[in-house]
Formats: sequence, C-alpha cells, structure tokens
Amino acid sequence: MIETVIEDPRWAAADLEQLADTAAAATLAHLGIDAEACEVTLLACDDARIAELNADFRGKPQPTNVLSWPEAELAAPQPGGPPARPEPDGTGTLSLGDIAIAYDTCAREAVAAGKPFSDHVTHLIVHGMLHLLGYDHIRDADATLMEGLEVTILGRLGLTDPYTDVTDES
Repeated sequence: MIETVIEDPRWAAADLEQLADTAAAATLAHLGIDAEACEVTLLACDDARIAELNADFRGKPQPTNVLSWPEAELAAPQPGGPPARPEPDGTGTLSLGDIAIAYDTCAREAVAAGKPFSDHVTHLIVHGMLHLLGYDHIRDADATLMEGLEVTILGRLGLTDPYTDVTDES
C-alpha cells in the first residue's frame, strides 16, 4: 500500500515502513476505505530536502515536518464538511498521492513535546494521509474535523491525543 523511499538513512533505524503501514491502515480503516486498493508514496528525507520541497510547492523556504500532495482534489466545499471519497482508476486502484516527512524536524518536535519519536511519526503519517483524502486545517471547522479524526485514529492505536501539546504541523 505504501511505497517508502528512504533518502535519509536515519529513517531505516526508526522502522518507518512499519509505522507508516500501521498509521495508513488505521486511517483508511477508520474511513471505510480498502487499504489494499490504495497506493501512496512516502519520501523519508531530512530537513534540507523538505525545505526545498516546501519552497517549491508552498513558497515557504524552511523545513517542516510533513508535506502531502493529494492525487485528486477531494476537499469539501463547505467548512467542516466531509471530503469526497477517492475514486478508483480503471484497474480498481486508489492512487491517493505522495507524502514527505523530515527526520530532523520530527525528532526535534518529539523531544520538545516529550513524546516518543514513533508516536509523533505515527501522528504525522495519519495527518498526511488525511490530507491525501481531502481533509485540511485551514478553515476552523475543517481543522476541528481533521483534528478530531486524528485523535480518534491515534486513540485506536493506543496513542495519546497529540493536541494536548500542540506542535506546528503542515
């Protein structure tokens, strides 16, 4: 389901592939989407690479923790509304898009929040998956919906509410 491209070797020691598979599967299951039909690419990089991507795609030339590029625009037109469901292609595949995650920023944020690195990374993968599925946090009502989903999904994985100690997530 998730093709992981590891550019920064520190990610290999973090068992990112397992964390990503678990987070993505939990997100899709919660939303009633067949994980076996989905395709996602995850780029595991460092701050320098994600800063380049952030500059290129968002006009923000600094590192961030996670970025996402949805395959399709699924966002709800009304604030707080549910996004459209992804549609399979002719082969039945749901190509959801791409996610990039930066080791340095994730490690700093986990330490600052006093949370295990794996918990923070799991949260960011759930966050990125929700972006691929049309959720966002720009409008207040959309942020409330997205954050509620994150808390519920992470709770089902046995992880604490990530918003008890808010970090700057994109």
